[in-house]
Amino acid sequence: MLIRHRGLEPSIDPSAYVAPSATVVGDVRVAAGARILHGAVLTAEDGVVVIGADTVVMENALVRGRLGHPARIGSAVMVGPQAHVNGSTVEDEAFVATGTSLFPGSVVGRGAEVRINGVVQVNTVLAPGATVPIGWVAVGDPAQILPPDRHEEIWAIQRELDFPGTVYGVGRDVSMRELMRRQSEFYGAHRDDEVLPEAM
Repeated sequence: MLIRHRGLEPSIDPSAYVAPSATVVGDVRVAAGARILHGAVLTAEDGVVVIGADTVVMENALVRGRLGHPARIGSAVMVGPQAHVNGSTVEDEAFVATGTSLFPGSVVGRGAEVRINGVVQVNTVLAPGATVPIGWVAVGDPAQILPPDRHEEIWAIQRELDFPGTVYGVGRDVSMRELMRRQSEFYGAHRDDEVLPEAM
């Protein structure tokens, strides 16, 4: 399903494939030979989503672009099932496995691998060719790659990366109630979305 959002609509190369059950919303650009499989959601909230040539976005993956944090996925990239790519740059030939989470401002270098359930935190830069092992966390610039049981070390780096400011545009002093009021207002823009006629 292709949807116009905030007055912008997807651009799909004629040689690309978007499954009938995938949802592509707003300013999303899908290049030649790319494959967007069943249940995947590509949503340009108020920032672009770019999918490079011959990239495959597997079933039920989520790719989200936000203002200041576009989602840019290079060419020949695998985005695995149930992966979460939110405002991240993924360079060419990277492998983003099942269940991974890439947060706003992060960069996954060319040919890098983020393995099953790996995490790349906000504003983290993963070097080309680097590997985040299964379930591990990359944090910082340059990234330190740590197992999840080293929470205190991860947090010591992460707290300086400004998660609330990067993801939500707020300081740590903003209450959850106020944060969700703002998020509700922001996502309310979807009330004006328009489903586009089938183009494929």
